[in-house]
Amino acid sequence: MNPSLRARLATLRLVALDVDGVLTDGSVVHDGERELQRFHVHDGAGLRWLGEAGVTIAWISGRGSAATERRARELGVSELHLRAGPKDGVLREVQERLDIAREATLAMGDDWPDLAMADRAGVFACPADARPEVRRRAAWITRARGGHGAVRELAEGILEARGLLADRLARYERDR
Repeated sequence: MNPSLRARLATLRLVALDVDGVLTDGSVVHDGERELQRFHVHDGAGLRWLGEAGVTIAWISGRGSAATERRARELGVSELHLRAGPKDGVLREVQERLDIAREATLAMGDDWPDLAMADRAGVFACPADARPEVRRRAAWITRARGGHGAVRELAEGILEARGLLADRLARYERDR
């Protein structure tokens, strides 16, 4: 990781994530009237660790489902914005309400509607399988695909930049 990006990650206070294609693989599966979504457990662990480190987590999605709402509750996501209009407006409202500067914000998306968040974030990131136009705009492209650990990779990078990752791992190693 380059030193400039590492320095920006160390000061983050807000991580804003798209849901479909970032926290999931982007598939939409219907079982009759129910919509099913698949979330990766590694991403969930990373989000919990960020929360414990004092980072506010926001999910901003143009869609919404009961599965998304349930997963957000399970992970303690404090800012859940579903069926959102332009994402830059939603992100701006969250930043203003929580008094968090653009420079202290990371946004992650995978598709064109997520590009609106790029100008509102000090760091814009995307999963490896994001649309080419999104990858061109991103300061950080994860090795993992959306829904397959991309958010965990992001969380570990933030924790490492803050000097907290080694201690986190050591806690699990002590418990063996």
